[in-house]
Amino acid sequence: MNAVSEITADRRERALAALAEKPDGIVESIAAAADVTPAEILEILPEGSAVIAPKESFLDIWNELTTWGIVLFLVHTEDVVAEIDGELPVGSEGHGWFNIHGDSPIGGHIKKDNCASITFVDRAFHGRRSCSIWFMNAKGAPMFKVFVKRDEARELLSEQLAKFDALRASYA
Repeated sequence: MNAVSEITADRRERALAALAEKPDGIVESIAAAADVTPAEILEILPEGSAVIAPKESFLDIWNELTTWGIVLFLVHTEDVVAEIDGELPVGSEGHGWFNIHGDSPIGGHIKKDNCASITFVDRAFHGRRSCSIWFMNAKGAPMFKVFVKRDEARELLSEQLAKFDALRASYA
């Protein structure tokens, strides 16, 4: 079941109003202000800003991301926003988890079966283009996100951006 498909007219109206107040703000904050899910905010972004891939694409997308070099891996909960720069390690499945370990500060265990979809997000964030891939759970919240990195001038890395655009286009 995709939480995005269940948005009601009332929830959509609240989401639209909250997004209009802060169109380049933090999606989780916009969703909280409207009492909707982050997935419902992503659904109402302008066409092409959020491209959804099926959960069955998890391994294909993850494996592609392992070739991108250093990315920004982000986990956003109510209490913590953890941002980790590193290369995504190749993972392996075992004991109900997708296990990632290697020579990277990014490591641990992901409950891959909880991933309901993967959303490619291309939108303004505090006035700058931001490109990321959100691994979404069935509750309409991101499990984690992988962002295209920025250079010293705060511009998106062109090589990663080209890979993001190509991968997103394959699911559009």
